Amino acid sequence: MSDVQQRIDDLVKNNRVVLFMKGNAQFPMCGFSGRAVQILKACGVTDLKTFNVLEDEEVRQGIKEYANWPTIPQLYIGGEFVGGSDIMMEMYESGELQQALGGQ
Repeated sequence: MSDVQQRIDDLVKNNRVVLFMKGNAQFPMCGFSGRAVQILKACGVTDLKTFNVLEDEEVRQGIKEYANWPTIPQLYIGGEFVGGSDIMMEMYESGELQQALGGQ
């Protein structure tokens, strides 16, 4: 495992809810990242860890390989890859996301 993959792995495994995004929860830098944050807020997530990929080019590229997923944002819950903002919205609308988050 490369250094960047190890760093990503540590972030994913050491935080219950991690969102790799453009910008941060207070100031998203793209519409998809903003929507992802709003969905998680609507679910009542209080322990969200965000990682701004715009500040780290290695992670910005590495996260795409880590999950074999080409786009950002990427959500991880309990060390498992969930998906991007479209998948998050579908899961939110069906109640699956709230369930995955443990009904906080």
